[in-house]
Amino acid sequence: MRTRGMLAGTCVAGVVFFSGTARLWTQSAQRSTGTANLQTAEQVYKNIQVLRGIPADQLVPAMQFITASLGVQCDFCHLESAFEKDDKEPKQTARKMIRMMFAINKDNFDGHREVTCYACHRGEHKPATTPVISAEDNKFAAEEKTHPAESSDTSLPSADQILGNYLRAVGGAEASARISTRVQKGTLTVGSEHFPVEVLVKTPFKRVTTVRFPGGDSVTCVNGDEGWLSTPGRAVHEMSPAEIDAAKLDAELFFPSSLQYVFKELRVQPKAQVDRHETYVVLGMRDNLPPAQLYFNEDSGLLARVVRYMETPLGRNPAQIDYADYREEDGVKTPFRWTVTRPNGRFTIQIEQMHQNVPLEDDKFAKPGQ
Repeated sequence: MRTRGMLAGTCVAGVVFFSGTARLWTQSAQRSTGTANLQTAEQVYKNIQVLRGIPADQLVPAMQFITASLGVQCDFCHLESAFEKDDKEPKQTARKMIRMMFAINKDNFDGHREVTCYACHRGEHKPATTPVISAEDNKFAAEEKTHPAESSDTSLPSADQILGNYLRAVGGAEASARISTRVQKGTLTVGSEHFPVEVLVKTPFKRVTTVRFPGGDSVTCVNGDEGWLSTPGRAVHEMSPAEIDAAKLDAELFFPSSLQYVFKELRVQPKAQVDRHETYVVLGMRDNLPPAQLYFNEDSGLLARVVRYMETPLGRNPAQIDYADYREEDGVKTPFRWTVTRPNGRFTIQIEQMHQNVPLEDDKFAKPGQ
């Protein structure tokens, strides 16, 4: 299904959709003891030649970074049913390019990752060698916003003031803190296709999302420090630590009172526009993890957008989540629509029914077979 391919590798709002990467896991992985996070890529997967020594759970995110940087899918380099084979020339070329990238960073930037696949490819499988004449300004990812320098604009409110305005806008810190569970039902839309979706959330860090595809349910769950995904006819996929971190962050962003605990430090950045509305931009810093950019509507105070990153051995995979259609339920405003945008596509979840503070037993978030 083309839709699932478009959703491949998307991990946000508690949902991880993957298809091509699932085949990489199931078809090319060697038999293991279930401790892939403690093993290297070559111990788990077949025919690893360049990315030897990286944690096994980082191989799939690295492949996702390549597909996003080149604007391709898995079958550009790999055979559909034999990912380990070297029959395709682009796979050989990719290995050469990765070695070249590593060498450039080692020889010119003291080993720091300054050059990535995207630095040259910009979403094209063949980098342009001639400057493009365009009437529109070129738009590249504002990577400088992920650096920790604070804005020098003294007219901007402080991070504490922005967060305080946000909490007041949603109904107040006390009202927000009283919400401990949510049951949401609605529709997931990608392109012109629509699928029923159900989201169960329990603080802290528990979220299970079920998308009802025609061929069966896709279920994704984060439960504290573990996460998993199941799709019909496939073995349960264990999330990597980077995927778990992303899912936990997305889950907690739906509980406004949790923001001050999620981030070690909040730093104000220059203002930016989201859908033609001025927003205050706050950089959320976390220990040993990529920062996240939070955009708060200047007029309403509500959270309008989050941009976060997932580390891979080759570069950072970005995800953008836009929040809209805030509605008040039980004295607290909650976004009933969020749109997730990744380099390989986007999808929208529109909530139609929501109930809060309903009993949710922990077994709702248990992995199949437990």
